[in-house]
Amino acid sequence: MILGSPLLTTRDVAELLQLTETTIRSWIVGGELRAMRFGREYRIAAEDLDAFLEAHATRPVRTAGSSGTDRPREQN
Repeated sequence: MILGSPLLTTRDVAELLQLTETTIRSWIVGGELRAMRFGREYRIAAEDLDAFLEAHATRPVRTAGSSGTDRPREQN
């Protein structure tokens, strides 16, 4: 639900990620980051930014109770 999620500007996202607005806009224009266009401005839903970051993570998010390894535990 987009209306339940805060809308961020390209500047907001750039500041959060410590990148330039040009980089954020290139992700939008390239179809990598979902955004809505209002006139000449883009708005990015926080949930779309979260999805983008999750898709570009180098490893999956740990779930509660996971050891963080993919190896089975040794039995003694």
